[in-house]
Amino acid sequence: MNTNIDLCKLVECIGDAIVVADANERIVLWNPAATRIFGYSEQEALGSTLDLIVPERQRQKHNEGYSKSMETGTTRYGTSLLKVPAKHKDGGTLSIAFSVGMLFDSNGKASGVVAVIRDETARFAEERALKKRISDLENPQP
Repeated sequence: MNTNIDLCKLVECIGDAIVVADANERIVLWNPAATRIFGYSEQEALGSTLDLIVPERQRQKHNEGYSKSMETGTTRYGTSLLKVPAKHKDGGTLSIAFSVGMLFDSNGKASGVVAVIRDETARFAEERALKKRISDLENPQP
């Protein structure tokens, strides 16, 4: 069994986006689910920075955190599931949930990150509507 072929097939067929970026935030892997979620083809995404999908108002904080992770070889998020806004190719905003893992070169130096990303936009909108309905029921307006 060729593990590389199996891993490639996994990356291609999984329903969650898998995005790998190098130490300079350049996208080096972008699977079909990433195209479905964010709207950018693999050709458009590869070589671009993560600014492609990070909303402008979050970029400075994201870039500072990414640089610190590359310097220290750690991420403050560990194995936590992060829920943040993201940007679609059409300019719309998505609600995504993702986990991130650090990647290292053969010398143990941080060389990038891998993120496994799920589009939570519809679920988030439903949750927000339910919370509003509960609030309206608990606090009726005369």
